[in-house]
This record gives sequence, C-alpha cells and structure tokens, in this order.
Amino acid sequence: MENDTIALLKECNSGIKMGVTSLSDVLDHVKESNLRKVLVEAKQEHEKLGDETHEILLKYHEDDKEPHPVAKMMASMKTGTKLALEESDQTIAGLITDGCDMGIKSLHQYLNKYENAEKDVKDMTKKVIASEENLRKNLQAYL
Repeated sequence: MENDTIALLKECNSGIKMGVTSLSDVLDHVKESNLRKVLVEAKQEHEKLGDETHEILLKYHEDDKEPHPVAKMMASMKTGTKLALEESDQTIAGLITDGCDMGIKSLHQYLNKYENAEKDVKDMTKKVIASEENLRKNLQAYL
C-alpha cells in the first residue's frame, strides 16, 4: 500500500509541475485579459496543489519527482512551434487544453495502476483531475 501511495503521489506531483511550467510558458503571450485571469488562477491553483502533494511526500520522507526531461522538452518545443506559427489566444487555449487532456488521462491511468494507494492520496489525485477538468472547461470559450 505504501509503495502505491508514494508512487501515485510522485506522479501527481510531477504532473502538477508540468502544468505549472506549461502555464508559465504561455502567460507572456496572452492578449485577452479574461484568458490571462483564467490561466493565472489555474497556475496558482496548481502551485497550491503542488505544495499539498509536496507536504504529503515529506510525511513519507520522500522527495518530489521532476517531470521527465524529454516530456518537458517536447512540451516546450510544441508550445514554441505553435506560438511561432500563430501567436493567438486561441492557440494558447488549444495548447493548454491539450495539456489538460494529457494530464487527466495520465492521472486516471495512475489511479488504476496504483489502486492500493491510500484513500487520501487517491482523493488528492481526483482533486487534481477536477482542477484540470475545470480549466479545460474554462478554456472552451477561447478555442
């Protein structure tokens, strides 16, 4: 149970970090103030969730897990390329929506993989999924 709990926490924490990085990467390119507000609030929420997962990891005497360097590089390249081709709020909303979709999918896969994780960690993961779903919904008007 403890191994699944720690593994799920680490994956959750890593995904949150990826989300914060992605949101940071696009914020300077946003033109519309309401979209900026949505993204800034999402980034703040992700940072808070990251802090929560970090605190739980510390209780288990475990370190955070950084996102895989290749995944970070690929995401950064995709963002840079898409924004170079068309720097628009619609492009940004599409990029972040794609990231939300990948995060939701990955976290559901990890919930299934680490089914013996403790309930509070599963609940934390579901909280992150809900945050991603909410962000995705808030971005629909900008697609």
